[in-house]
Amino acid sequence: MKRKTLTAQEIAEYIGVSIDTIYTMVREKQIPHVRVRRRIFFSIETIDSWMRDQEQKSLEVI
Repeated sequence: MKRKTLTAQEIAEYIGVSIDTIYTMVREKQIPHVRVRRRIFFSIETIDSWMRDQEQKSLEVI
């Protein structure tokens, strides 16, 4: 069975930002995530969709 979630470290590498940036975005509710007790997980499908939405928003501003 293939994992469908990534950890904070893995998502930081996946989207190319620092882990500190990920934690800041989580704290400020800027990135979709799920908490299981003290752990934070990110759905690969949700992050891909969120990235497309963010890209679309940036193109609309131009």
